[in-house]
Amino acid sequence: MQCSPSLVGVLSSLLMALGLLNLRSYIHAPLPYGRYDDDLKQEDNGAKDQRRCRRRRAHLPARCAWFLQELPSFLVPALLLALRSPPRLDPLGCGLLGMFCGHYFQRTFIYSVLTRSRPFPLKTFFSCMLFCSYNGFLQGYYMIYCAEYPHDWCKDIRFISGILLFLSGMGINIHSDILLRRLRKPGEFTYKIPQGGLFTYISGANFFGEILEWFGYALATWSLPAFTFALFTLCIIGPRAYHHHRYYLRTFTRYPRSRKALIPFIF
Repeated sequence: MQCSPSLVGVLSSLLMALGLLNLRSYIHAPLPYGRYDDDLKQEDNGAKDQRRCRRRRAHLPARCAWFLQELPSFLVPALLLALRSPPRLDPLGCGLLGMFCGHYFQRTFIYSVLTRSRPFPLKTFFSCMLFCSYNGFLQGYYMIYCAEYPHDWCKDIRFISGILLFLSGMGINIHSDILLRRLRKPGEFTYKIPQGGLFTYISGANFFGEILEWFGYALATWSLPAFTFALFTLCIIGPRAYHHHRYYLRTFTRYPRSRKALIPFIF
């Protein structure tokens, strides 16, 4: 396999277009999973009739869904690296790709095992798995077959600041997920007000951490695929943070009014 700049450009443009389409779709109505899944709301409230029961969509257990849908983002780049031919290899490019794989290793093999999320709609699961396969190929293909960095790239301010942003974002994301898990006992699906960490200031601390991660990755790699992925992430989980914020304000009378949705002191 050889580098094709035109393929990278087309796949990156498509990724950005998908992000904008999803932003348009979900800025007013959230993606229907978790607390916004109408089928699970019916289940919580008790089905009113048998016909409504039959209309319920198929769901997967949360741990199974998160594992299977996140796995391609880790597995596809790893396979591209293992099966590369001819044996072209930029050590720094592959090292930077390790950041991407490291995030998805954590999401696939650690987060999925620990999560206490609600069952996942099958339709949403397949969409997420297809996206992870697509994005895993794009990021892996570019970093393995196309990326070339000067020998002193590790001293570049873009690399250093990108690494710091990525690590900070990953730390925020993991810590916020831990705080959210502590709100529930095993088997419990009720929602409570998150406390501690960046949740002191924003409703979407976990989302903020992930967005920060991918913009850090984009800065460190200084690549078109990484920047379009960072923008795609913002388009997808930015609106979700906004809807979570509105949910908390509507549901809990004592929810801190000083909190913002996604960015402290701004939004």
